[in-house]
Amino acid sequence: MTIRITEHIWIPMSDGTRLGARLFLPADDAKVPAVLEYIPYRKRDGTRGRDEPMHGFFAENGYAAIRVDMRGTGESDGHMADEYLKQEQDDALEVIAWIAAQPWCDGNVGMMGKSWGGFNGLQVAARRPPALKAIITAYSTDNRYTDDIHYMGGLLLNDNLWWGTIMLAYQSRPLDPEIVGEGWREAWLKRVENLPFFPALWLEHQRYDSYWKHGSVCEDFSDIEVPVLAIGGWVDSYTNAVPRLLEGLKTPRKAIIGPWGHIYPQDGVPGPAIGFLQEAVRWWDHWLKGKDTGVMNEPDLRAYINDSVAPTGTRTDSPGRWVGEANWPSASIAHKLFQLGGDHGLHPGSAPAGMLTICSPQSHGKAGGEWMGTGCVGEHPTDQRLDDGSALVFDSLVQTESFDVLGAPVLKLRLASDKPVAQVSVRLSDVRPDGTVTRVSYQVLNLTHRDSHEQPEALVPGQFYDVVVKLNDCGHRFAAGHAIRVAIGTSYWPMVWPSPELATLTIDTANCSLSLPVRKADAAEVQLPPPAHGPATPITQLDPGTVRRWSSQDHVVGTTTYVTEGIGGLFGEGILRFDDIGTELSHSLKRELTIADNDPTSAEYVLTQSYEMGREGWRIRIDTVTKMRSDRDTFYLTGELSVEENGLLRAERNWDQSFPRDLM
Repeated sequence: MTIRITEHIWIPMSDGTRLGARLFLPADDAKVPAVLEYIPYRKRDGTRGRDEPMHGFFAENGYAAIRVDMRGTGESDGHMADEYLKQEQDDALEVIAWIAAQPWCDGNVGMMGKSWGGFNGLQVAARRPPALKAIITAYSTDNRYTDDIHYMGGLLLNDNLWWGTIMLAYQSRPLDPEIVGEGWREAWLKRVENLPFFPALWLEHQRYDSYWKHGSVCEDFSDIEVPVLAIGGWVDSYTNAVPRLLEGLKTPRKAIIGPWGHIYPQDGVPGPAIGFLQEAVRWWDHWLKGKDTGVMNEPDLRAYINDSVAPTGTRTDSPGRWVGEANWPSASIAHKLFQLGGDHGLHPGSAPAGMLTICSPQSHGKAGGEWMGTGCVGEHPTDQRLDDGSALVFDSLVQTESFDVLGAPVLKLRLASDKPVAQVSVRLSDVRPDGTVTRVSYQVLNLTHRDSHEQPEALVPGQFYDVVVKLNDCGHRFAAGHAIRVAIGTSYWPMVWPSPELATLTIDTANCSLSLPVRKADAAEVQLPPPAHGPATPITQLDPGTVRRWSSQDHVVGTTTYVTEGIGGLFGEGILRFDDIGTELSHSLKRELTIADNDPTSAEYVLTQSYEMGREGWRIRIDTVTKMRSDRDTFYLTGELSVEENGLLRAERNWDQSFPRDLM
């Protein structure tokens, strides 16, 4: 089916603000349901390469697909002061009402998105706009504190600074003169003048307070009454929310978890990618057109069980198979218990008791890979033996039978710390017959948050506490001939910021156990269709760019530096030109994280970034440098930003902020 694409339309808001949108319609003039994607990443040139094959596919299948830039982003009017504000939701309610009233819409609207768009899909659904009939939420969360890019287990993620720095560049991009006309420069410079220092906004809130509760739909799942299809990926960082949504929502809901990173499943890496767009159309046909597509006869959860793979940093495919759980929580999953032993064993029965201590070097975690996989080279966890040498390690015997794990492993620990603020990192790994070790799941926990993220409490040095660590959900087959490993450390750099003091933990193994969610061997398998796409937008790769990752150790001063560097394309896409609008994009960023093994206050993080965009006669360059360090009591953040037009400096911004450490 041929489609019609309108490059830009204005959607008026009640306060006079206009939001920019790109519209994909079927070729005929029939009234059809609409599918909305509402994000801040620039429909014109930011997500263009992804939008056309996806929204074009929906238009080919009888839907009006509309891609809207949020207030203050892209060519939309106004100011974006932060993520997930009430204003963002209020605007979405007006957008949905506007869509439903258009002559090309039959009044039924669905909302979909991944990451930011997955978040606000849940949040807007909780506001119950009348025309919204169903949503698809991909790589999102019901809890903005526990499962977003800012904090994990009550610890500060170093990606808080990374993402905040990227947002400085993203939101400093100019409005396109071809869309908005002569006023583009004035609006652009005003946008830069009002730009918030994003990483500082999020560092100010170090516990689960009202800031994070806003937009966390877990506060009241009953607010959502429309059907929900939730999508996750094992290499993504938001997947823990998928089982929680299945369990917490009372509305019709289904879920798919694949082997992918933070990429829509029709393009999913590592593969296999699936026909997500066909699955989405089945969902929309059922809930927006009233067709019986059989989608509600599918299992509650369709999940990919990964086979064991060698621990390599770059992986494009994951061997394994798809399985289906008719209901979630699933009656086909039982818990297999192992006792931690003072002999460093994982025992299916009783185990010898022991008191074991651990104080990991602060660089422990070098083999952890990225918090969020995005399909880049080198992002996966590497051989865990690199980190196992600085952790307490507990091994099972070699398994005589294969079994599948699906869900969240749980480690119960009884421990004491010699410092009032300390952290624990836990890894579950697959020890392969050749001795290599592949990480299956992991989790970190700020031990002052052991009972509550809302009201953390300092540890009493020397006092023993019972602590439960729920690891990330996973789908993995432990094969016969392999062993199971649990590793416990006191740091996880460069993923999380270190505690203020070097802490030693004492583990009472007599009260420590691992519970694995083991799936019945004869439970059902399922099939999903192969990928399909709509017409692609014409793109020329002008330069392939490079992505590099390395770590180095200075044996004189005792520091370890971990570096990632993307030149030309942040996620490995290289320097691109969107041929039909003539716009070229180049995005480079270098991360340098340095720490001394014996001093957590030595941690330093520096990000250097450049973003270039434009076409003949109109060239924009954005440069940023952000830095973070801390002492025992305070976090320190600085930032510099400059923007140029055709080689002329147009604006500069500088930030220098500090925040007391709140038991972190």
